[in-house]
Amino acid sequence: MTPGAGRVSGDRVFWRVALLLFATGWAANHFTALVPVLRTAGELPSVTVNSAFAIYAIGLLPGLLGGGALADRIGPRRIVLAGATIAAAGNLAMAVWHAEFGVLAGRLVVGGGIGLAVSAGTVWAVMLRGASGATLAGIILTAGFATGPFASGILAAVLPLDPGMTVPFVATSALSVVAVALVVLSRASTGGSPLQARAPGGGVAVPASAPIRIRSARRAFSVALPMALWVFSTATVAFIVLPSRMDLPAGSTALVAGLVSILGFGAGIGAQALARRFAWGPIAGVCGAGLAAAGFTVTAYVQHPPVWLFLVAIVVLGTAYGLCLREGLVDVDLLAPVATRGMVIGVFYVFTYLGFAVPLLLDFVEPSIGTTLPLLLLAAMAVLAASARGIVMLKTDLLDRWRPGR
Repeated sequence: MTPGAGRVSGDRVFWRVALLLFATGWAANHFTALVPVLRTAGELPSVTVNSAFAIYAIGLLPGLLGGGALADRIGPRRIVLAGATIAAAGNLAMAVWHAEFGVLAGRLVVGGGIGLAVSAGTVWAVMLRGASGATLAGIILTAGFATGPFASGILAAVLPLDPGMTVPFVATSALSVVAVALVVLSRASTGGSPLQARAPGGGVAVPASAPIRIRSARRAFSVALPMALWVFSTATVAFIVLPSRMDLPAGSTALVAGLVSILGFGAGIGAQALARRFAWGPIAGVCGAGLAAAGFTVTAYVQHPPVWLFLVAIVVLGTAYGLCLREGLVDVDLLAPVATRGMVIGVFYVFTYLGFAVPLLLDFVEPSIGTTLPLLLLAAMAVLAASARGIVMLKTDLLDRWRPGR
């Protein structure tokens, strides 16, 4: 095979993996737009709906850790395919089984499948395109996170109740199956080692696994995990806490949830794309944590925001989400040992998903101390993370990036 043919083959595999990551993001997040429908239609009690998120995390976290670790041992391909198939099966089960046990069981299965697919899929993207693959994986997952609730919200709003609760689950399952089939039919393979990362001009850059410094999991964790904490903590404040403070017309909650998802995650996608295009470097992580602090502060003090402030806060928090996700993944690619990169990516994603506990924490403490103080404490922690990253940049070369495509 000629070098040009190899690049075409590698491109084909990468974009099929990208579609699989997009489908995974859709499958992971579309359920959020259906939550208001489940509550208002009386299909399930509120405690069951809240439990569906908790049980999803029970499946997700071991899936993230196991998917990354298994990708290190046997390669990511089989893990990604298995994870996406499991997630599709879980969503399809919920399409036909709306009872309490069916939803809880389906969410547990979906969580496990998503965990496997997200961590191993990111590993595969990095193997194919190095640091560029890491950043594109974040962008593509975010696009899936945004599109899923938007599409499901529209379907739930325009269809009668019964099909409105069934078609969104069928749609995400079908997309996952198509993406899996395309990857299975792909004849190209990454082989036993990462492919070379491509420079912006189309040439070949230094391989992503080049040992430009001493790599260690400890070093990767020291800079990536402080970014991970502000990924889904900002997203959940934007998409759960802030909308709960708005007076919405009856019957519009599912559609509003989808629109808010598009706005916030769209800001995150834009921030990641701009950071990649203009090579913002590790300073983007400082900005991301700083924006998280700003968003938390606004949310702390404004109990009933006007529409314009609500929209601005969504964009600020969404931008923080995108920059922190991007920078954490690039830090992992830069510093994690190649042999354990999957495990490090899995741990990174586990820390990102800790942010889903923020709305539950706020609900728990609100009767006793309110939500202002906890949100201000989160803002202060984000400022500390931004400051620490800035100090690392000024005092060490740990985050130096000279390679193209970052």
